Amino acid sequence: MYKERKLTIAILTGGGDVPGLNPCIKTLVYRGVDEGMRVLGIRRGWDGLLDYNHDDPVSLEQNIIELNKPIVRTIDRFGGTFLHTSRTNPSAVKFEDTPDFLRDKFDKDKKKTDFTPHILSNLEKIGIDVVIPIGGNDTFSFAERIHR
Repeated sequence: MYKERKLTIAILTGGGDVPGLNPCIKTLVYRGVDEGMRVLGIRRGWDGLLDYNHDDPVSLEQNIIELNKPIVRTIDRFGGTFLHTSRTNPSAVKFEDTPDFLRDKFDKDKKKTDFTPHILSNLEKIGIDVVIPIGGNDTFSFAERIHR
């Protein structure tokens, strides 16, 4: 019998570390699980998807975490973000911020390279259907970019 795949949502936090991020993550996880979704956390904002190398199995556990109610049950008791954060914008990555496995794709004629195709490929390979970014202008502007 055919079993329908669960909708997979991924949560990431980008930008500055501010109060209220952990309660937001907890609420999203509880609601997602209650709705029958698979919920993933992306570590260090967009940097977690930039650093994810699908050819390296260890890379998945370093950058992505499966979230459920027991994991997030007490995170709202602490400030900051359980998932950590970064100010990475994958559409404008400097050479020194480029992961080693992507350095051969860096456009050396430019000061920055757009790794949006890498991010989109990783979302597909991981099986993420929806990304819920939490952050500021830069975090949301890249989310809007990949939405287009």
